[in-house]
Amino acid sequence: MLDILGAMAFSTIAVLAVGALTVAGSPDGSPRRRLAWGSAAWFALITGLAAAGVFSRPSGFGTLALGAAVLVPILAGLTLFAGSLPGRAFALGMPLAVLVGVHVGRLLGGFMVALHAAGRLPPTFALTAGWGDVLVAAAAVPVAWAVHRRLPGWRPLTLAWNTVGVLDLVVAVSLGVGSAADSPLRFIFESPASDTMGTLPWALIPGFLVPIYMLTHGAIFAQLALPAVAGDTVRFRTAA
Repeated sequence: MLDILGAMAFSTIAVLAVGALTVAGSPDGSPRRRLAWGSAAWFALITGLAAAGVFSRPSGFGTLALGAAVLVPILAGLTLFAGSLPGRAFALGMPLAVLVGVHVGRLLGGFMVALHAAGRLPPTFALTAGWGDVLVAAAAVPVAWAVHRRLPGWRPLTLAWNTVGVLDLVVAVSLGVGSAADSPLRFIFESPASDTMGTLPWALIPGFLVPIYMLTHGAIFAQLALPAVAGDTVRFRTAA
């Protein structure tokens, strides 16, 4: 039952997150299409690889493959931001409240707590990553509201929340790699291991959702580093 509920929840959150980012972006159609089609292709690829058992292969191959699934889209997004003016303008022109708000989807971290309760994930990884995501998601609501309303102190509040959100993802990925049975970097030897994260639908968390959330964190940092202009929608200078 958890697998069925997880599949439905992750698919829904993925569609909503990508949809919100696509719609809220700049009117330029090219970056929007790239985001929509690129996300759809990556979602299909991760789903196919997980279904084929690639992320569950022994001798550390599965763990390394899942690690690559996390890093490749993040590096691709950063490269696009650094090397493409339309891509950079798209990220910097997106409403900051939307970038924060999409992290409400991290309430799905509660599934990791449920997996631990079902005896399918180790406690250190599941409880740290799961509850960390839930707390970041819950805080995203008031932070997004503060950004949208320009409440006093919204900028340092957003910076603090964003920093915690990044650290939560880094810690979660590190604990997941460190508790996988065949991981060459294993340092947590609890039972069971974290191998469930290499199977469907759970592989969508590190392989699809983590890159999306990490890239939005990067866009938030980039926007906070630029001067804002007064108004309901955050606008930033995007010099070439």
